[in-house]
Amino acid sequence: MIYTNLLHGRVKIKSTAQQEEEKRKEREKKLKIYVAARDACFSKRKEGIWDDEALQLTQQLLSSNPDFATLWNYRREILMHLETVKEKDEVQKIYEGELSFLESCLKVNPKSYGSWHHRGWVSARLPRPDWARELTLCDRCLSLDDRNFHCWDYRRMVVKMSGVPVDQELEFTDRLIGSNFSNYSSWHYRSTLLPLLHPESPEPPSPCRKPPQTSPPPSPQTHSHRVCEEQLLKEYELVQNAFFTDPNDQSAWFYYRWLLGRAEREEMISCVYVSRDEERVAVAFSRPVNAQSVGLLLVLDGQPQRVEWRSVHPRFKHSPVWICDLPPGTISDITNEHNLTVHWTEKHTHRDCALYTGRTESYCRDSATDQELFRSELSVEKTSVLQSELQSCNQLQELEPLNKWCLLTIILLMRALDPLGYEKETLAHFQTLKEVDSMRSAYYSDLCSKFMIENTILKMEYAEVRVFSISDKNLTTLCHLDQLLLVTHISLSSNQLQRLPPQFAMLQCLEVLEADNNSIENLEGVYHLPKLEEVDLKNNKISTLADLQPLASCPKLKRLDLRGNPVTQTANIESQLAELLPSVTDLLL
Repeated sequence: MIYTNLLHGRVKIKSTAQQEEEKRKEREKKLKIYVAARDACFSKRKEGIWDDEALQLTQQLLSSNPDFATLWNYRREILMHLETVKEKDEVQKIYEGELSFLESCLKVNPKSYGSWHHRGWVSARLPRPDWARELTLCDRCLSLDDRNFHCWDYRRMVVKMSGVPVDQELEFTDRLIGSNFSNYSSWHYRSTLLPLLHPESPEPPSPCRKPPQTSPPPSPQTHSHRVCEEQLLKEYELVQNAFFTDPNDQSAWFYYRWLLGRAEREEMISCVYVSRDEERVAVAFSRPVNAQSVGLLLVLDGQPQRVEWRSVHPRFKHSPVWICDLPPGTISDITNEHNLTVHWTEKHTHRDCALYTGRTESYCRDSATDQELFRSELSVEKTSVLQSELQSCNQLQELEPLNKWCLLTIILLMRALDPLGYEKETLAHFQTLKEVDSMRSAYYSDLCSKFMIENTILKMEYAEVRVFSISDKNLTTLCHLDQLLLVTHISLSSNQLQRLPPQFAMLQCLEVLEADNNSIENLEGVYHLPKLEEVDLKNNKISTLADLQPLASCPKLKRLDLRGNPVTQTANIESQLAELLPSVTDLLL
């Protein structure tokens, strides 16, 4: 831009250097004023002065820089002091003025942490808050930026304080989603509201229960439940409209994944195992717990036992599997019968287990099914709807063959409907996913591994065996190992595993481990497995003697195959292994 003025009738053009110098001087002038005001505030705060002048100084500074946290803190100290020396009506006016001031700060930076936090603080202390005004402000801010998470957080606080009914908030999400499908915040908020307004009945699936007419609608802050089936079916239709409108938008697909989510398993003792040889009891829970704090009591033949519960690996403070050792001689006599009961006092539940004469071990557990373990029970109506959803997604996939969200949703629908029946199609879709979204191929490999392990567990359950075989499936990770407490023989050969994680120590009954032809470098999870006798680690990447250290904690280990591992090239490896693993009598190098 050219700046001109007349000097003796002639045009004078300011040079760029002159312009920059003037700007620099202007900035210096403003900075001096700002620093002087800041230092004055700091001085007043240090001296414990909370007067109107300090309030004006902080306002002057925060108007231009609303992200100065120290000044907001000082301002709150001043306001709290004024509360003690002013009448209630005066305090009301002061705080109303503060809200107006905050609006001007939000115009400077609509996503200012300090401004939104301070507004929440002021609203909570206001003698007569105007919640309708605050909701209107939130509506206005979200209309400008519907992903302003600071505003969403503040709105939830306002809703809680003012008791806005859930159904009213759900209608609010309807409006925002209707105006813009690509609204993560609205979909997420909707997922927190639906379980409150349409909770799942503890009985078998039935039409949604409506709140009694005599009681007000629930507040969004009440206890959460799962969503009843009738409402879920309506939600499927809503979200389908969204992703058919814009198949590449992520927000609706994420919400759809939430709708297809699994119910949390009931909190219970899922299995009790007792070994006469080790005089040990192992307890599996439906979720990770801290047995040292949840009140776990072992009763043997009617007598409470003083035992020390420990997790299967020192890395875990919370674990689904806990073990304890009984005093020597307690159950070792094979001619005696014993009855055990494990009480989970925190949840008022227990599980019994009988160790009969002549038996060296015993266990008690519920028969697990895919509905209980890995997916929710489906009614005929919901199954029909999900089949229809699957057909719709397949149609969309034909139109958008490279749409990763559609492919992943098809996989999840197949898992919800029939994980074993759709196994072949699932594997094919995962392969396509890795090709069209190569940046996330490792994630898809891990997710595919998870689903394949679930399927193998189901097959094992239906066959009622204690052998777990999942060879040559391109596994990249291990999961659900708490479901394998009773497994005696596991085959993980010819996969892509790099480690046996600490969770592997949950396999307390394991006798034979086959893990040849992988890329295993870490054996951390092969830890204190009391029955383990044979380990096949041929053709892996075990490189040092230290990598084999966990095996030393397995007292019954007799056979070890290390052929094809770098560690076999170590000097004097045989003698070093003999010292590290004295129980091994069959060593293959």
